[in-house]
Amino acid sequence: MKRPLSDTEWERSSEPTAIRYSLVVPLRDEEGNVEALWEEVTAVMEGLGEPYELILVDDGSTDGTYERLVSLCERDARVRVLRLSRNFGQTAALAAGFDFARGEIIIAMDGDLQYDPRDIPRLLHKLNEGYDLVSGWREKRSDAWLTRRLPSRVANWLAAQVSGVPLKDFGSTFKAYRREALAEIRLYSEQHRFIPALVSQWRDRFAEVPVRVRPRRWGRSKYGLSRTLRVTFDLLTIAFLLRYLAHPLRLFGSWGVAMLLGGLGLDGYLVGEKLWRHISIMEQHGPLLLLSVLLIVTGGQLISLGLLGEILSRTYFESQRKPIYSIREIRTRRPESPVGEPMLQDGETIPSSRASCST
Repeated sequence: MKRPLSDTEWERSSEPTAIRYSLVVPLRDEEGNVEALWEEVTAVMEGLGEPYELILVDDGSTDGTYERLVSLCERDARVRVLRLSRNFGQTAALAAGFDFARGEIIIAMDGDLQYDPRDIPRLLHKLNEGYDLVSGWREKRSDAWLTRRLPSRVANWLAAQVSGVPLKDFGSTFKAYRREALAEIRLYSEQHRFIPALVSQWRDRFAEVPVRVRPRRWGRSKYGLSRTLRVTFDLLTIAFLLRYLAHPLRLFGSWGVAMLLGGLGLDGYLVGEKLWRHISIMEQHGPLLLLSVLLIVTGGQLISLGLLGEILSRTYFESQRKPIYSIREIRTRRPESPVGEPMLQDGETIPSSRASCST
């Protein structure tokens, strides 16, 4: 007798219809945008004439977002709803959607409708020219200059310099990916902004197309200056991973040599002072000597510990395959079988609560 299917295996099994496109949309407290999002996305995706699925990820909403999503799932068999057990953040929500996507091409966008779904064909047209990743470029933004656009420009410039990926808008969630490109990376922290940089470790075919940005229709933005510092730290992590992950000695060795030469030079100077001027090193240069040694040693230790921690964290996530999210429940309806009667292979069983969109 075959063992029961796990949740993930069941969701990915028994799919007779090949899915061409998977559209992944993370949402948090967006109940007022859900219906309009589904209507606009459906109109665009049906116009493409290819099989698709719409994966809506509820990232710990506290309003009626989840109930709206369940209603869509009941009405449209192409809608799949993932409900995270709490708010894990946009990176984890996207990672959950990517993991459960079945399409050959995966499209990601925010759920606040500031991105226009009518730009999806533009991304796909460019992707079909042979690119692995196509990013939407918010060419004409209306955000506040000081708090949003200026920090964004600085971060985008730094990300381009660090990764070597010539994109103008790393912060845009609106992207189209080939499935195999996403399969080669693992996301954690808030690294969804730097997916192109991570993908660049194995692939180099990237493109960018201008997309429209609209005012938010409902709710309020979840972004602010508080994220700028976290994004900066993530960028430093990406820079280290891209340059030194395979050869950390290049970084730590440089620090070690610099510290060794500095220490030897200082020792030579102090020995010279002692021999030729016959002074007491501790009396004449003691405080300065102790301060410089303390700063050098402490700074080197902190940086080394931080980067070593990033190596260990990366190794942990990749080797253990530990997910960065937790799914509370999954709702989906099979158009090929009646609600409540999911298709199974011989001897395989699944929990009955997972057979339809209704609990």
